[in-house]
Amino acid sequence: MAFTNQILHPMDLSIANIDMMSLSPAYLALELKIYTVLSMGFMLLFVVLGFEWFFEMPEGYFIALPWMIISAFAFGALMFVYLILAFPKKGYAVREHDLHYTSGLIFQMHVCQPILRIQHIEIKRGPFERKAGLASLLVYSAGGVQHTFAIPGLPHDTAIKLRSYILEHKDLHEDETESSQTDD
Repeated sequence: MAFTNQILHPMDLSIANIDMMSLSPAYLALELKIYTVLSMGFMLLFVVLGFEWFFEMPEGYFIALPWMIISAFAFGALMFVYLILAFPKKGYAVREHDLHYTSGLIFQMHVCQPILRIQHIEIKRGPFERKAGLASLLVYSAGGVQHTFAIPGLPHDTAIKLRSYILEHKDLHEDETESSQTDD
C-alpha cells in the first residue's frame, strides 16, 4: 500500500451522509417518566413540608409555597418538551473503522472514536434501565480515566452485540496493522 498525503478541501469533508441509528423509544419514555416523577415529587415535598408538625416553617414559606409548586411544575414541563425535541437529535453509527455518537438540541455534539483507539468498552445498566430492557454503552479511549462518551438508550441485546463487534473488530485490525508493519 503506497503512502499518500493529498490535500483535502473542507467543502469535501462531511459527516452529514452518515446514517445514524436512533436510540430506543423506550429510552425516551423512561426519561419522560423519570422527570415527571421527579417534578411531582418536588411538588409533593413542598406541600408536605408546609403541613408537617415536627418543626415550624418560616412565615414566608406559605407565601412562597404556590411559587415553589409552580416552579417545580414548570421545570417538569420544560424538561418534558426538551426531551421530546432533543430525542430525535440523538443517534449512533458503527462503521468499519469508527464509532459515532451525536446528541444535542441547543448545544450539539458529534463524537467520533476510531475503533483501534478504544481502550475498553463497558455496558452499564441502572435499575430503571434494567426494568426497561435498556443499557448504556460506555466507550473509553486510551489515556483517559473517565469514559470518552456513552451511548445511552440501547436495547440490552444491541449493546451486547455492539460491544462484541467492537472488541472483535479491534482485534482484527490490530492483527492487520501488525502484519502490514512486518511486511514492510
